[in-house]
Amino acid sequence: MIVDQRTYTIQIGALRDFLALYGAEGRAVQIEHLGEPVGYYTTEIGDVNQVVHLWQYADLADRDRRRAALESDPRWLAYRRKAGAAGHVLKQYNTILKAVDFDAFASTKTP
Repeated sequence: MIVDQRTYTIQIGALRDFLALYGAEGRAVQIEHLGEPVGYYTTEIGDVNQVVHLWQYADLADRDRRRAALESDPRWLAYRRKAGAAGHVLKQYNTILKAVDFDAFASTKTP
């Protein structure tokens, strides 16, 4: 299992508008293709004006397949054009997280 962690830095003062547009026009179609996110968050302490969301996949092939379907959906493309024109996002950072299999370490003894 992998998790795609996506972090968007939003223009100061635009967080509410970013979330409203996504909620109205992007969220449903994204969930239709990717499933429910593991979590969708905003930052309160630290680097503020960020949106962090996590999406779970079986593996990279599963992620590629689902994201390709999303990126070919005209509704998502229309949302992306509108969101891009709004200029809310200053920066995007993605990380793929791999689940730790602790059972693989169970037979390993440390001195």
